[in-house]
Amino acid sequence: MKKSNLWSLRLGFSGKESDKIEKLGLEKFLKHSYDSKFDKQLPAFLDDDPKTLLELKALRESIKTADSEFKKKVLKKEIYSNVELKKWWINKMRTDEFPLRENMVVFWHNHFVSTSQKVKVNYWIYQHNMILREHAFGNFKELTKQIVKSNAMIKYLDNVDNKKGKYNENLSRELLELFTIGIGNYTENDIKEGAKALAGLNYGDEGGVYRKIPEDNSDKTYFGKTGNWKSDDLVDIIFEQKNIPYLITRKILKWFIYDNPPEDLVVYYGDYFRKQKFEIEPLLTKIFTEEFKKENSGNKIKNPLVYILQLCDELQMENVNDAAIMAFIKQQGMDLYNQVNVKGWDGGNSWLTSQIYLQRNNTADLLCSGKSLNRKVLKTMINGVEKEKSEYEKTAVKVAFDSGGNNKTIISELSDRLLFAVNDSEQKDMENLLKYDFDPKDPHADFAVVRLFNYITKLPEYQLI
Repeated sequence: MKKSNLWSLRLGFSGKESDKIEKLGLEKFLKHSYDSKFDKQLPAFLDDDPKTLLELKALRESIKTADSEFKKKVLKKEIYSNVELKKWWINKMRTDEFPLRENMVVFWHNHFVSTSQKVKVNYWIYQHNMILREHAFGNFKELTKQIVKSNAMIKYLDNVDNKKGKYNENLSRELLELFTIGIGNYTENDIKEGAKALAGLNYGDEGGVYRKIPEDNSDKTYFGKTGNWKSDDLVDIIFEQKNIPYLITRKILKWFIYDNPPEDLVVYYGDYFRKQKFEIEPLLTKIFTEEFKKENSGNKIKNPLVYILQLCDELQMENVNDAAIMAFIKQQGMDLYNQVNVKGWDGGNSWLTSQIYLQRNNTADLLCSGKSLNRKVLKTMINGVEKEKSEYEKTAVKVAFDSGGNNKTIISELSDRLLFAVNDSEQKDMENLLKYDFDPKDPHADFAVVRLFNYITKLPEYQLI
């Protein structure tokens, strides 16, 4: 696979960035990605959702005395906003000129997990998502401070129940175990003292605020330092610890390049991250530019987003339904805003179970045959069950290829673009599909190349980047 194609998949969600990487070079491409602007305008579908604590309280009070019709209407609006929020984000991934920022938002979203199912307030989920977008390439310590004080995280990890004398340790524990330093680098006492420091941190209109009655203003000893610590203080102290950089560098390497990152690279990049005072942009530049020079393709299984967006891009599909993309990745175990638990998606082999592989193959068959992807169709495809032919919508598909080539050059062209390796058996199969007498000028040439592409999507090598 050409490096520009490989890194387009790793840094974006499809092969669309390969020409830019080729033309600009990786460093300039990264700079453009870091400098990319993003929309801060509140999406219209959230206009009528409650945003302040007073609005939330008023809505909840009205529900208490309301009839069943009104309650159904409120629930329907909540579900609608949640679905629109997912579609809004998927559209950004698909249409942004430099989608690395959105890829980083997905990464942080899976690091600082906060699910809509638990949080329920869609505006808080949106706020959480915008914090991740704004700080995607910023400072890890500052991002951690902002997330700990977000309404979504306070709700998700039950910190509203964390009060002086009646402590809830959830947020304190996950701050250490999953968000910053990792298991083995703190004590149970640090968790208990951290919970005291977080006691009373409750919802606010724009983020968490301390409430006087449940707040604990006693001195706490955290990692050996004593004082009346609050949430920001905890983060500052954590980031002074020796092992702070390694959990996050391991996760970044896993997200972008290696399902099983070599430990020496985790330490090497982690030490650099500490020297950069936990600035994310220089860390990413160092990782991407140094790993770009190596031969390291085939070390990572594509996640469902990369799989489906690459498929749609290669087939040059127009007007792809964002709701169908949303349904496909949910079916594949990557439901946005709804990870199974606070640890997030495992990635790696979990993206390629036999069931998921079957779903991928069925979807590739569907799209390569010119049938459009929609949520109803996906529901019937879980076990390969076909719908009635009349229920499919047809859509035009074709795969880009050099019409001046021959069967072998076109096979080589697609292999370079799509596969990190090709064995002799696969090469023969492809040559049997696109025979020596193939005429690229023939009106039916597009169909033959799409058939070849469909074969390629079934290969184990196609699942890897």
